Amino acid sequence: MSVANSGGHVLVVDDDEPFRASLGRLLRSMGLQTHLFASIADFQGAELPDAPSCLVLDVRLPGQSGLDFQKDVAAKGIGLPIIFITAYGDIPMTVQAMKRGAVEFLAKPFRDQDLLDAVNLGLARDRARREKDETQIALRARLDVLTPRERVILFEVAKGRLNKQIAADIGIKEATVKVHRCNMMRKVKVASLAELCRMVDKLKLLPKDSEEIS
Repeated sequence: MSVANSGGHVLVVDDDEPFRASLGRLLRSMGLQTHLFASIADFQGAELPDAPSCLVLDVRLPGQSGLDFQKDVAAKGIGLPIIFITAYGDIPMTVQAMKRGAVEFLAKPFRDQDLLDAVNLGLARDRARREKDETQIALRARLDVLTPRERVILFEVAKGRLNKQIAADIGIKEATVKVHRCNMMRKVKVASLAELCRMVDKLKLLPKDSEEIS
C-alpha cells in the first residue's frame, strides 16, 4: 500500500471510536498527519492545519450529518476535499455527495487501499487548489501597484486596443499611452502582450473590470 502524497494532513470525523482509531493508525503508518474527531462540532472547534488536507467524513453523525455539513461547506466556498465513508449508503445518497464535489463515497467495510487512493486524490486536489490560490494572490499583488490610469491602460491593451485607439478613447496623447503602457508592463512583470493576456485571463478580470472602466 502506498500514498504518493505522504506528508499531507487527513482530518477524520467518525463517531465510532474504535473505527476512528483504526483509521488513524492506518493513515499515520503511511506518513500522513492525522487529526481525529468524533463529531462535526468537534471538528469545527479545532484549529485546522494550513497545509494540503482532505476530510474523511462519516455520513451519519451525532448532531449535524456529514451530507448536511458538505452542503454548508460548499455554500461557503470552502475547497476542502471530502471523502465520505458510511455503513448506510445508498445510490441517491452517493449521487448527491458526488454532485457536490466529493472525492469518493466508500461503503463500510472498504479496503484500506481504496481509502488511501481516495486520500491521495484528495490531497492532490487540495495541493493544486492551494497552488492556484497562491498564484492568484501573487498576480493580484502585481495589479495593486498600478495607478488607476495604468489599470485602464492594462485592460484596454488586454482587449487588443491599439495605443492610438486608447489615446482617443481616454483623451490623452498616444505618446502618453506608450509611457503608461511601458510602466504598466514593467510593474506587473510581463514582457509581452501574450503574457499580459494570460495574466488577465488567469485572474478572470477582463469581462467585469472592462465594464467598470468603460
